[in-house]
Amino acid sequence: MTLVPRSYATPPGGLPPQSDLLSGGTSKAVFTEAYAVLPRGTMTDIVLIALPFWGNTKVWVISRPMTGFSETFSHYILEVAPGGGSARPETNREAEAVLFVTRGELWVKTADEEVHRMGPGGYAYLPPGTDYTVENLGTEPAFFHWIRKRYDRVEGIDTPEPFFTNERDHPPHPMPGTDGAWATTRFVDPLDTRHDMHVTIVEFTPGAVIPFMETHVMEHGLFVLQGKGVYRLNQDWVEVEAGDYMWLRAFCPQACYAAGPEPFRYLLYKDVNRHAALPF
Repeated sequence: MTLVPRSYATPPGGLPPQSDLLSGGTSKAVFTEAYAVLPRGTMTDIVLIALPFWGNTKVWVISRPMTGFSETFSHYILEVAPGGGSARPETNREAEAVLFVTRGELWVKTADEEVHRMGPGGYAYLPPGTDYTVENLGTEPAFFHWIRKRYDRVEGIDTPEPFFTNERDHPPHPMPGTDGAWATTRFVDPLDTRHDMHVTIVEFTPGAVIPFMETHVMEHGLFVLQGKGVYRLNQDWVEVEAGDYMWLRAFCPQACYAAGPEPFRYLLYKDVNRHAALPF
């Protein structure tokens, strides 16, 4: 069996040429009451924002809390130029975060002065109130995902500790009965109730499937890192490939199968391990 190297898609940036048709690279873009799809072609420089205290950095916001849709998290992709970064990345002391590097290198320094050099596949969990800095001390642009959530504190349960790791150090967990065709790379114990969100990597070998319609309370953000797949979202079939993003509200029915000659892999967010919020 030939092992296919892992790869990590990044936004194209820039702008398409005037010779492109309107549908080129963005025709799959859709926003419905149950889900949204942002193809990689929508992640151009025209939709960038600036963030307080960040320099030499491009920021794509690909999801944010929206009343009546997906309410628990925000998901950014950042491109940090050499010499860029932030001495004060997070302005909300109640926000926890996952950082996941897809290209280049980041240097993340925590309050204890320990410096973590993160390359592709690098993963960091930063609990609320963590003081840290982010810099690109290299010579090439660095791309990373920044997933933020307001931490849901529970009396009697400690806040998780920060940690830094890499995907390569976590063997995927095969789903039962799939012979490894469908697997998940987990960075925290699913039963550790200190954590109220999971950010994992889901992988399918070519032709593998989710053979049933998942329908559940968790919200999702799914960024396709590698390969191609066909997703069933609510009542629609949608083709997705590396660089595309899917954003699902709670209870959106979902299933998929992997297409193409290489593994179909995506970075997945979901909210977990807490009671449903009540209006009183």
